[in-house]
Order: sequence, then structure tokens, then C-alpha cells
Amino acid sequence: MANIKFSNEDKEIIAMDGVNLRLKAMEHGIDLYKFMGKLTNCNGYGQCGTCQVEILEGAEHLSPRTESEERKLKRKPNSYRLACQTVVNGNITVRTKPQ
Repeated sequence: MANIKFSNEDKEIIAMDGVNLRLKAMEHGIDLYKFMGKLTNCNGYGQCGTCQVEILEGAEHLSPRTESEERKLKRKPNSYRLACQTVVNGNITVRTKPQ
């Protein structure tokens, strides 16, 4: 079981290991997208980069970055991930809509 904490929203979600971060966040009403991202997101295919999150704790419990993430996040810190490409396998703390 994974405990996913969303720091901006002050919300915790319990999920099974192997869950997709974007899907679980949306299932619980966590808004991942800034204004334009709401209009232009790719629905979780890793093509747009609008579901960026920052992993504050527990990065070791995530799947490795995908090729899509490497392309979209090449100028971002290693703590940034695309929620749609991230599989959670343990406890993490997430910041949505990082600067």
C-alpha cells in the first residue's frame, strides 16, 4: 500500500502499489493542471507536459523516468515528474503545479 500526500492540497490518499499518479489524483479531485493545461492536456499520454508535479519525498518509490519525461522535463530538476507517466510503489509526498 502507498500513502500519497499532496502538500498544496493538504490531502492524503491511500492507494495500491502500482497505481498511476495522475489517475489516482484525478479520482480524488486533486487538480494537477494550470489554466492552459486544463484546455490542452493530452489525457495522460505523456505528450504535453502539463501534469508536472514535484516529488518532495519518496522518489525512490516511483518508477524510473520515461523517455517522454526525459524530453519534457530536460530543463527541470530531477524531482519533477509527469504525473501521467509516474507509477507509485510506496509512500510519497507530492507538490502539484510547481513553479
